[in-house]
Amino acid sequence: MLYSVYEMGHALSQGWRMSALGARAWANHPLNPLSSTLVGRSVAASAELVDRLTKRYDKPAWAIDSTEIDGKAVAVTPEVVWESPWVELVHFQRDLPKPRQTKSKKTETPKVLLVAPLSGHFATLLRGTVEAFLPDAEVYVSDWTDAKLVPVYEGRFDFHDYVDHVAEMIRQIGPCHVVAVCQPGPPVLAAASVMAEEKAPLRPLSLTFIGSPMDARRAPTVPNELAASRPFTWFKSNMIHTVPVPYPGAMRRVYPGFMQLAAFISMNHDRHMDAHYTYFEHLLEGDDDSAEKHRNFYDEYLSVLDLTEEFYLQTIDYVFQRHLLPEGQLMHRGRLIDPGAITDMAIMSVEGERDDIAGVGQCQAVHDLTPNLPQTLKTTLVQPGVGHYGIFTGSKFRRDVYPKILAHVMGAQTAKDRNASTTPKPKPKTKKAS
Repeated sequence: MLYSVYEMGHALSQGWRMSALGARAWANHPLNPLSSTLVGRSVAASAELVDRLTKRYDKPAWAIDSTEIDGKAVAVTPEVVWESPWVELVHFQRDLPKPRQTKSKKTETPKVLLVAPLSGHFATLLRGTVEAFLPDAEVYVSDWTDAKLVPVYEGRFDFHDYVDHVAEMIRQIGPCHVVAVCQPGPPVLAAASVMAEEKAPLRPLSLTFIGSPMDARRAPTVPNELAASRPFTWFKSNMIHTVPVPYPGAMRRVYPGFMQLAAFISMNHDRHMDAHYTYFEHLLEGDDDSAEKHRNFYDEYLSVLDLTEEFYLQTIDYVFQRHLLPEGQLMHRGRLIDPGAITDMAIMSVEGERDDIAGVGQCQAVHDLTPNLPQTLKTTLVQPGVGHYGIFTGSKFRRDVYPKILAHVMGAQTAKDRNASTTPKPKPKTKKAS
């Protein structure tokens, strides 16, 4: 019912939006004598604010068409290399010249799988992370599908399906370096543990967990406390709603993206109010550069997707209420997940000092969960002065965090290449003379 009410409210607001667009066009028209006055600019700025507060924010484009390698611009083309109804595995193909054959052995270009969070925002939230990695690696991203766009006949998608999808994407890429941003931490560790226990030849070379709730009991934040304070039945009764027509996923039960967005905004309500007031002032002053930065940020921030009922509720139950992974009780397809099986995947935890979503210590818990991994293969980073988003995007990420993640990845890649070069190749079998 709530979902239908939300859609109705959005539809009713479009009259206001059309009026605002008309007012903005009138206020900005060059033949309007008021267009260059404070009155005209005020009308135009107010109308644009109304437009942005009532518009629909669809999934943003990746908008990554080039990168710079060795001082030269290199074209980049996003390509879907594997997909299911629930995800597209996107490879950012770099248009590099074919390498010349040389006798010297160089470290192979690493393949990096960025596992995007499935917690409300689209994978394009990692645009800055992708751009940072592109000069140094072959980059792949899990681009999760909005649940309201998946027809009911495609079936369910739960926590265990997520684990299986991560494992399958790793197999599709081959030995790679997996970077889990925020929510994917626990299911990515589960997938890696299964692959390690099976001694899968295509298991990850390294794992990097960025702001992940590996043990949400450590330094609990407001979202952690909310998840722990409410009974599980409360989430099922209040947070799950039915997708209305005409969406392809009509009748699917979901946790709506607009509810997650409301939760995000409520955590920093004053900051968002100040940002929009400052945006209004920039419009009045004609500061187009600052206004465009605001638009770019909120075009991404306000675009959200729905999560399936089963995935959302199992995440609340497994990760934030019963803490099954750190308790050693997480079962997957009838088997107990044992991170202790990981013995050769270098692991790095990355946390932000000011993270108000995953407190400092929650991500570091991954090192306690992998007791059989040598300490030399474990790296811990707590970045001063940054919050949750600053540990995977933005200027501080590019300047301070990314170089350390790259060093972690290249260290694991170099070790892999060194082991491959020193491993003696089996001698070819010779046929016995008849």
